[in-house]
Amino acid sequence: MYIEQIYTGCLAHGAYYIESNGEAAIIDPLRETAPYIQMAEDRKARIKYVLETHFHADFVSGHVDLAQKTGATIVYGPTTMKTGFDMLVATDGQEFELGNIRIRLLHTPGHTMESSCFLLIDEEGREKALFTGDTLFIGDVGRPDLAQKVIAELTQEKLASMLYDSLRNKIMPLTDDLIIYPAHGAGSACGKNMSKETSDTLGHQKATNYALRADMTREEFMQELLTGLTPPPGYFPKNVLMNIGGYDQFDDVMNRGSQPLSPAAFEAAANETGALILDTREQQSFASGFIPNAINISLDGNFAVWVGTLVPDIKQEILLIAEPGREKEAITRMARVGYDHCIGYLDGGMSSWIHAGKETDTISSLTPQELAQRWPDNDAVLLDVRKKSEFDSEHVEGAENVPLDYINERMQEVDPGKTYYVQCLSGYRSMTFVSILKARGYEKLINVKGGFDAIRKSELFPLTDYLCPTTLL
Repeated sequence: MYIEQIYTGCLAHGAYYIESNGEAAIIDPLRETAPYIQMAEDRKARIKYVLETHFHADFVSGHVDLAQKTGATIVYGPTTMKTGFDMLVATDGQEFELGNIRIRLLHTPGHTMESSCFLLIDEEGREKALFTGDTLFIGDVGRPDLAQKVIAELTQEKLASMLYDSLRNKIMPLTDDLIIYPAHGAGSACGKNMSKETSDTLGHQKATNYALRADMTREEFMQELLTGLTPPPGYFPKNVLMNIGGYDQFDDVMNRGSQPLSPAAFEAAANETGALILDTREQQSFASGFIPNAINISLDGNFAVWVGTLVPDIKQEILLIAEPGREKEAITRMARVGYDHCIGYLDGGMSSWIHAGKETDTISSLTPQELAQRWPDNDAVLLDVRKKSEFDSEHVEGAENVPLDYINERMQEVDPGKTYYVQCLSGYRSMTFVSILKARGYEKLINVKGGFDAIRKSELFPLTDYLCPTTLL
């Protein structure tokens, strides 16, 4: 028996390869199927099953393509709705033979109605591992408010109550030495307080995970689970519908996006199509020279999540700028969250645009030391674009908070006639924020290099939080 967790940090996602005696199963695969197929070929195994713990919201699964390319059977849990592809709706407790081992489906509704876990039973008949999807994370459990975005009558209260029963009736009675393998880790929007660890024993989770407290009442569980939930990114329900209905083949998406365009062709496409110009370079490289109206979401961060959060139309045509050699990485990462309509990239990157004599724009940046010389002794505003929870924890006294997550809803709070010094934690989000508003005609936004981390280290500004004001001077 062989188990491998295939973890993708930018999505905080774990897929799994399980193999026994020449037969393999893939649990919750990502959109690009080549790594799973190659792994099976290298190990001289045949992919027999694609096991889906639920209809995912935070990424487009590779289940459809993987089944088409390998002949594997797609398996979902009970109550699964009609889909746009062939699959098997399993019953609670149904077992699937894989070589010399068995995998038993446990129906665990709560995150979604069809949510299920897969219990691995080894050659000796021992229960060895539980692949929990979004039902149980390390340190947390799946949020119960996502299915409501697709089926209105599934309120978060109904699903939270179901999750309470699923945890106590299906998972907690299992043996303490069972290894828990979840679908996500810290950084995913599918839970609130996930650990950075990506596996653990069930016994340790019973001792440390708030949701598995033995003496917890249903009401206490629901209260703790539902408190502090923030709205999920807008692309989540769209990904669910793609996972239910099917989607364009990944190979077609890659071929469509991987079209090199000369500066002249790129400019013509931008003028003729209304495509979004997306520049994926590092923040300061972008700031020093970019195509007018381009927005910056750097590949060196949670790129796909921010694309999904900030680009409302999942079918938006996109023209791509990347460091030469990273174009396919960007197209792949966009496709993982359903942004399939990249129509080409700038051949040769930004240097080819500059060498062609095309127009460029810039964004001003300053250090915390330079900021201290200008603010607050003028009419400018220090704008903190971190999440509200981050801002509430600690911020510069006098700063205002407009989280990047909600820029499309709260843009009107930024006065185009005022000067704003924009900071996040490190400079990643603030550059994205400034680039989006600059593309919409805001000309008085200045990025703070290094963000709040650099501001704190400078010790030049009074810092405060809502509970315990402190001053650093």
